[in-house]
Amino acid sequence: MDAMTSLTPDLGIKTLHEGYANGASPARMIDAVYARIEEVGDPGIFITLRDKADVVAEAAALPAFDPVAYPLWGIPFASKDNIDVAGLPTTAACPAFAYDATEDAFVIARLRAAGALVIGKTNLDQFATGLVGVRSPYDIPRNAIDPDIVPGGSSSGSAVAVAQGIVTFALGTDTAGSGRVPAALNNIVGIKPTLGLLSASGMVPACRTLDTISIFATGIADGWQALTVASGHDPADSYSRPLPAPALDMPPVPVIGVPDAASREFFGDTVQEAAFAAALDRLAALGAQIVEVDLAPFYAVAEMLYSGAWVAERMAAIEELMRTNPDAVHPVTRQIVGAADDLSAADAFRGIYRLMDLKRATEPTLNRIDMMSVPTIPTFYSRADLDADPIGPNSRLGTYTNFVNLLDMCGLAVPTAPRSDGRPGSVTLLAPAGKDGLLASWAAAIETDAAISPGAGLSRPAPLVTDATSPGPEEMLVAAVGAHMSGLPLNHELTDLGARCLGPARTEAAYRLFRLPGGPVPKPGLLRDPDGTPDGGTEIEVELWALDRAAMGRFMAGIPSPLSIGTIGLADGRSCKGFLVEAAAVQGAEDISAHGGWRGFLAAQQATAPA
Repeated sequence: MDAMTSLTPDLGIKTLHEGYANGASPARMIDAVYARIEEVGDPGIFITLRDKADVVAEAAALPAFDPVAYPLWGIPFASKDNIDVAGLPTTAACPAFAYDATEDAFVIARLRAAGALVIGKTNLDQFATGLVGVRSPYDIPRNAIDPDIVPGGSSSGSAVAVAQGIVTFALGTDTAGSGRVPAALNNIVGIKPTLGLLSASGMVPACRTLDTISIFATGIADGWQALTVASGHDPADSYSRPLPAPALDMPPVPVIGVPDAASREFFGDTVQEAAFAAALDRLAALGAQIVEVDLAPFYAVAEMLYSGAWVAERMAAIEELMRTNPDAVHPVTRQIVGAADDLSAADAFRGIYRLMDLKRATEPTLNRIDMMSVPTIPTFYSRADLDADPIGPNSRLGTYTNFVNLLDMCGLAVPTAPRSDGRPGSVTLLAPAGKDGLLASWAAAIETDAAISPGAGLSRPAPLVTDATSPGPEEMLVAAVGAHMSGLPLNHELTDLGARCLGPARTEAAYRLFRLPGGPVPKPGLLRDPDGTPDGGTEIEVELWALDRAAMGRFMAGIPSPLSIGTIGLADGRSCKGFLVEAAAVQGAEDISAHGGWRGFLAAQQATAPA
């Protein structure tokens, strides 16, 4: 983990896990994280920062390093302070509202069960109402790129913590764009999942029907890893949906809808307009088919978010405080939410009816494209701009974000090449619910093409592997070595358990393959070279399978001695579970490593068999 020697550590999952595999301790990473917090010196990022010793103790209590069973082992993250973390206060940036959380939110629990380490709770626009990041009674987080620019909200602290290299990823929330606008303003990735993909249990709602927890990261790969771990159906959350685990999807020539000339709005920012046009040129160069669409019906949807039913929904979330102690609420938040008092139940139903009409109006556009690409933000605003006008700039920042959750779309903000003035570029990809993998796959292509250093000049992120060779969050990666491969006699033992084939792979060059004596089915034995050095053995072909974690025990119960399931290193740097053999069992066995794998051995046997 040489990247830990600087105060701005490389906290990418791939980098950290490579260090841990080589014996590095998470304590060293934690030292680097807290040193970076001191170096940044921004008291507005965290509302509650955990004691360093507590994080070190939690890391020491982790199981043995196993990135297959614990895909976020030793990975530091932060959480927006409207999401519960056991033992820490939840404030929603309102001290009068604060309470001590007694248990982790559903998503926090899943991340910690995968080995992730909570560093602290981050600042936000109070009650997640705002896109600017300055509506907080605490110190205001400084934008990681330019402290004169607003940090973006409402998930301000989470975005800045990632952009400053303090944590690998951070949780935000998104109702009107709070998981995307701060990403654009701080030059990082912001993932707004399909509504219901991430449970909202343990999250203070803003608009419960529209809220989702979101994820910030410096790169698509780390954000996607966090998303797949955190996702899962939660019966305790009435708005959680039993969606399949998100899977990557890379169509060769997607049809991408973009705002037509009449629909593009940059509020006079010609530099931003040029940066978006350049980003679309790059999309076309990557193979996308660009189609211009009229955003007028989408803008009409956006206008509804801060009127009618959804303002009343914000009141429903904090009504008790608004009635009993209104002065505890930030003045701008109080003004926005207080408008609900002028609405009737009839107004709310009229708003719901109008939304359905507008959804119908957007269908022709959505039916003829695979996804949309829009500017994440139309322009930049300074903190001085917000001092002069607390409402107008906030509304304009939501130009391309406010309609998304109302239309049940998923979104992903990704950095693009910097603008001509050096400020960060960003586009957001949008698609109907359930298309998160499509967005991640194409955002990864944009990320690779842009080749920028994210955040405040951090290390370039590891690329996302966009083929289908990754297991889902409820699956384990298993390597079949011999007769369990597809088309061979014991393959049914995997398929009967619902396993799915992910294709061929090769081990790192540290193994030997033997033909074991006995039968009736011939079987190989894969053994790590006794020297334990990567160049002391041979790369052996295996076949990767994704097997549900719940079925893994049943599968292992049928494996006879001298075979066992252990951890196998792959040539691409990953590790997985797979068939290994006890060293004593290969004494006198035929070494067939030269054939490159079991299929190669069988082919050689067939070629030499009598006609």
